[in-house]
Amino acid sequence: MEIVFLGTGGGRINLIKQVRGTGGFRINSHSANIQVDPGPGALVASVKYKQDPLKLDCVIVTHNHVDHVSDIEAMIEGMTGYALKKRGVLIGSRKTIENGISEWHKSKAGVVYTAEFREKKKFESEKGSFEIEIIEMKHDEETAFGFKLKIDGMVIGHISDTDYMESLGEDFAGCDCLIVNCIKPESDKYLGHLKTDEVIKIVKKAKPKTCIITHLGMKMMRVGPNSQAQKIEKETGVRTVAAKDGMRFTI
Repeated sequence: MEIVFLGTGGGRINLIKQVRGTGGFRINSHSANIQVDPGPGALVASVKYKQDPLKLDCVIVTHNHVDHVSDIEAMIEGMTGYALKKRGVLIGSRKTIENGISEWHKSKAGVVYTAEFREKKKFESEKGSFEIEIIEMKHDEETAFGFKLKIDGMVIGHISDTDYMESLGEDFAGCDCLIVNCIKPESDKYLGHLKTDEVIKIVKKAKPKTCIITHLGMKMMRVGPNSQAQKIEKETGVRTVAAKDGMRFTI
């Protein structure tokens, strides 16, 4: 199984400046190929890094913010064979499904699922099956979610944009790989995103086999994402990697 990072930048300034890309990430496995949060540049990055949108089986959008959803319709058209086939699974937050995608594009997906907190849902693809558990995030898009994905005997967790919550460590226990949006090295006046010390608290409880930090903001890039990954690893004992655009991580 492979995770390919199509864009590892986060935050409003990076969104416009594109110091790091904002295309989200893709999970390639035997049972399904899954695109997560196709923000600005996801389609172009897919072509650049040889991640064929025509071979997608599922697209997941964790919340209806532009840096996570802007390329969703292009990726749906890829997943559905230039919109000529009704196929694939579309999973999104309630606000994404209701307001972020055209009715025409939704009609092309084989299955459209509106994520419900605490629900576990199993899906079939043309190649196999996978199960997703929806986990509530605390964000200004109130239907935002993270998830634990069970596929091909592995558990991949993703903590999307959220304020820190004590429950996150327990919620994300048991992951082979935990991908965390860690936008800042330390707290500031802006809420809604995790900082390094908060990720440490989560990882200490969750104890994944590997932690990957992504969705990195400008302050994080100035201090150096690798230094923050090393800090998390030192404090938790969990192997931690700072994602880079185009990085391919094999589980």
